[in-house]
Amino acid sequence: MQEPNLIINQSEIVSLGASLRKIEQKILKQNSEEGKSKIWFQGEEPYFDVFFEFEHDEILWFQVTLRGKSLSWDRKNYQLQTGMTNELSIYDASFYAASKTIENDIKTDNEFIYLVKSILETRTEEVVFAKALELFN
Repeated sequence: MQEPNLIINQSEIVSLGASLRKIEQKILKQNSEEGKSKIWFQGEEPYFDVFFEFEHDEILWFQVTLRGKSLSWDRKNYQLQTGMTNELSIYDASFYAASKTIENDIKTDNEFIYLVKSILETRTEEVVFAKALELFN
């Protein structure tokens, strides 16, 4: 799979951050365990999503996908993981938009991590994004 070009200037970063819209909660399957919840933000650009899973207001897991790249974090590993999605693969005959797959990078893509952090920093006034930014330290 060819790696997508992710050269983005500051005004595009601001635009991507501003485009994120919270998806209505009833669309997401919520965990029946008390205190667990999910939040999904979708950007105006295709293949731009931010997902969060919480337990009592603490992030259990989050994932950002953008232009065929992925960044995720989960509480089990306490580390950021980058990868590639199948979203830009035009040769995947079994492709179904709601079932993207992610192949983790062997070497962490620090440039993508910095890009995602820059996008999230455009939304620091919102608690969910501020909490996610704490995970980058």
